[in-house]
Amino acid sequence: MDFNLSEEQEMLRKSARDFLDDKCKKTLVKEMEKDQRGYPPELWKEMAELGWFGLAFPEQYEGSGMSFLDMAVLLEETGRACLPGPFFSTVVLGGLTILDAGNEDQKKTYLPKIARGEAVMTMALTETDAQYTADAIKLKAEADANGFILSGSKLFVPYANTADYLLCVARTKQGGPAEDSLSIFIVDGNAPGIEYSLLNTIANDKQCEVVFNRVKVPSDRLLGNLNQGWNIIQRTLERAAVTKCCEMVGMMQRALEMTVSYAKDRKQFSRPIGSFQVIHHYCANMATDTDAARFATYQAAWRISEGLPASREVAIAKAWMNEAYNRVITLAHQIHGAIACTIDHELQYYTKRGKAADLSYGDGDFYREIVAKEMGL
Repeated sequence: MDFNLSEEQEMLRKSARDFLDDKCKKTLVKEMEKDQRGYPPELWKEMAELGWFGLAFPEQYEGSGMSFLDMAVLLEETGRACLPGPFFSTVVLGGLTILDAGNEDQKKTYLPKIARGEAVMTMALTETDAQYTADAIKLKAEADANGFILSGSKLFVPYANTADYLLCVARTKQGGPAEDSLSIFIVDGNAPGIEYSLLNTIANDKQCEVVFNRVKVPSDRLLGNLNQGWNIIQRTLERAAVTKCCEMVGMMQRALEMTVSYAKDRKQFSRPIGSFQVIHHYCANMATDTDAARFATYQAAWRISEGLPASREVAIAKAWMNEAYNRVITLAHQIHGAIACTIDHELQYYTKRGKAADLSYGDGDFYREIVAKEMGL
């Protein structure tokens, strides 16, 4: 088996790393943590010109016609750079979901806007209990003469405060199995009746509470079929979990690189600390966890890219990732010592973002249950 990137993927990885090393320094990341919008429009425009937003969209929607696996390569680099902004929510939660489930009119309307960098998109899914199950969705969508009326609230909606469109998951039927009563709607971000509140988060990213006060949505904004949204959501969650793992692989890789470099330079007892056996083994453990996480992640991404069933592989990747990431970051802090616990050190960005990513789209226990179910337990 050949686990190497293709020549095209290697070029994508290198060009993305060079661009982000130049344009997305940690001074910008720090600045964007305090910015209400959370990303600089200039950087967003440059990313659009590079074709990143439409990378995995077909050419008829102004995309590049590349694959989900190619997108995984790019997202590893955005994770490594701690890229601020709604790239993930716009492309993965929004664009790929519309590409997967939208009708032709919806694809022609929204995907070119995303590909050109003209639209920010997100998904309003989780509610007060923050669970990724069908019965956790309580927000109601009531049918009226012209479409639907949405009433309820969502929590932890990424970059909702800057989104032009939200994919809102709502309950459209009462009674019966929860999986057979959910629908997805494309909602204008500035629609009357929507209220946003920014939440304080460990990663200082732009997570929002969104309240829908009888928000009217035309019937042509229904994504997929009425009451059949859960299957779409499950596929979206699989893609989101894998792409979040890709970001985490990039973050792990950067933490490893920083730690090895520090161990070579930092001296104690008149010798670099990297010369001690215990540091050898710590760094070796970090490299082992990072590579194992990468292989599990890319196996899942490949299966999704090929249109193959991937529930088991996605669950294994995310369950392993959540624990492996914690081990890598813990060892990075132990080797760096007190300096890495300061707010001015680069490692703190990866610590905080990793903790947030751990809980995103399902924690380790959530995915271990899926693996057990896949084994017939």
